[in-house]
Amino acid sequence: MALMFPRLARNFARNGYFPTDEPTIERVLSALAPGVSPMNILDPCAGEGVAIAEAAHALGREQVQAFAVEYDAERARHARQLVDRCIHGDLMDTLISRQAFGLLWLNPPYGDLSKGMDCNIGYQGQGRPRLEKLFYQRSLPFLQYGGVLIFIVPHYVLDDELVGWLTRHFTDLRIYRAVETQFKQVVIFGRRVRQRDQMSDVTKTMRGLLLQIGQADVDAEELPPDWPFLPYMVPASPSEPEQFFRVTMEPEQFADEIGRLQGLWPMLDTHLGAAQQSQRPPARALSHWHLALALAAGAISGVVRSKNGRVLVVKGDTHKEKTSQTQYTEREDGSVAETRILTDKFVPVIRAWDMTPASPTRGEVLTIR
Repeated sequence: MALMFPRLARNFARNGYFPTDEPTIERVLSALAPGVSPMNILDPCAGEGVAIAEAAHALGREQVQAFAVEYDAERARHARQLVDRCIHGDLMDTLISRQAFGLLWLNPPYGDLSKGMDCNIGYQGQGRPRLEKLFYQRSLPFLQYGGVLIFIVPHYVLDDELVGWLTRHFTDLRIYRAVETQFKQVVIFGRRVRQRDQMSDVTKTMRGLLLQIGQADVDAEELPPDWPFLPYMVPASPSEPEQFFRVTMEPEQFADEIGRLQGLWPMLDTHLGAAQQSQRPPARALSHWHLALALAAGAISGVVRSKNGRVLVVKGDTHKEKTSQTQYTEREDGSVAETRILTDKFVPVIRAWDMTPASPTRGEVLTIR
């Protein structure tokens, strides 16, 4: 099977970016089979989106929704052209629905966590803190039970802690060496199950093999060109994830959103509380006093244009304040009695958002009390 999205020449290892080589992708895809549609698949470290896009086409593009997360802006732009939805941002700064994906393609960044970084980002582990473990912990909840994991990491990351996680969370585990050996990668297949405390003999054997490969006591077999076993069936997903977005935004992203939404103008009536209100004309023209009273009460609001071209977005309101008055009286015995009187006072406040072009106060909120 030839790949539909050959990698561009600029793809090489930099800043912790280790893309999966094309022969490895092709052989991994031969181990997958589509289940009942529709399917949701996710790559939380997508790079340029090639691997997850290839997986979508191998499973049947019309019945697969491909999702991706990528930290690098340039690679995220490229991934958006290949997948259905792509978040440009840090995976740790995202909100993604749990158990919403039938396939998790995880080729995380490689390296040790910086000192103190594990505490700041909520890393939970007792062994050597690694980026691969952090991304595994963050990504595992996204995979539905029965879903398929493709985990691509350097073999030396497989310590007792990570192997313990894998054997507790997955069944049908298999491990192979990637075709490209430059980064010492292995590919681990598994199907997610509910966490178990007791391991079967098969699981114990696989645990021992994973540890031996991690310690370089045993070399993993190379991924077979043709998958010799029953393929891993990617299960159907009940629905699209309800949550798939970034929590915070970069200034550039915020500017793009403002440009796309054109500020609040499409929803101006909603935000000013004027939506779904029937407009009733007054019985007669309002006097200046009536207009001021209605405006202060919040009954009248919206965009006001004066004859001289000034444009204001006005909103009135009235709130209650208390005024304090102190009175002193002398008693018959010569002592002084102090009396404090609190009086409710209704204060009208009119706020105007100056939107006049070229105005020195453009964008400022003016208050009239």
